[in-house]
Amino acid sequence: MGDKSDIEWTEATWNPVTGCTKISPGCKHCYAARVALRLQAMGQRNYADGFRLTLHEHALGIPLRWKLPRMIFVNSMSDLLHEDVPDEFVLRMFDTMRAADWHTYQILTRRSERLLDLDPTLPWAPHIWMGVSVETADYAWRVDQLRATAAHVKFVSLVPLLGPQPDIDLTGIDWVIVGGESGPGARPMDATWATDVRDRCVAEGVHFYFMQWGGRHRKKAGRELEGRTWDEIPPVTPPPMSGPASSEQLLLPGTVG
Repeated sequence: MGDKSDIEWTEATWNPVTGCTKISPGCKHCYAARVALRLQAMGQRNYADGFRLTLHEHALGIPLRWKLPRMIFVNSMSDLLHEDVPDEFVLRMFDTMRAADWHTYQILTRRSERLLDLDPTLPWAPHIWMGVSVETADYAWRVDQLRATAAHVKFVSLVPLLGPQPDIDLTGIDWVIVGGESGPGARPMDATWATDVRDRCVAEGVHFYFMQWGGRHRKKAGRELEGRTWDEIPPVTPPPMSGPASSEQLLLPGTVG
């Protein structure tokens, strides 16, 4: 975890939970699993158990120490709604997000069933964004479950995009991220899968972000889609003036203070 990130659509990562288990085709070549094993080999204490799910109490307050507002990807190395993360721990993470409300938080899950179950107990706020990952049309129902929640900003990550999404319903969705799979064994993404989603987002007024083409060397493949870079993102709710930073100190995407 850290106050800088190489992930294009965020600025920082915060990982009070690390480790996960694979539940659908998009998990096959999980980047977090590869990174966790590398960090374990390097002796990083948070990854002493590799990619086994682990709670890190000492990490719960980290956003409170970051004084300048930033986009924070929550649990980039896990899934906050994994069945082995206790409800109480999820709520404590929400307590931190509510307290450090000068940041914007991006939570992403493949476990939309649990999201829907917990939704009535979660203290949503405009600066806490909720997303689901949908790799193929077989998992488009995750978007329906996201839509049924009280989250203020809802987004969908089609990363890795492993097939066309002809029937995905974007009603009530604020943001869509599209990208191909990266790393060893990456499965290719057809350009028409990405442009079809892009065209629908444009037609329906949904913010569209093209993350990557993917492949073994993702940076070499680039991020342009039909001759341009798509970096759309929902507007950030300004932090309260009483917080540690005024709205004039808001960081733009891609910068970290």
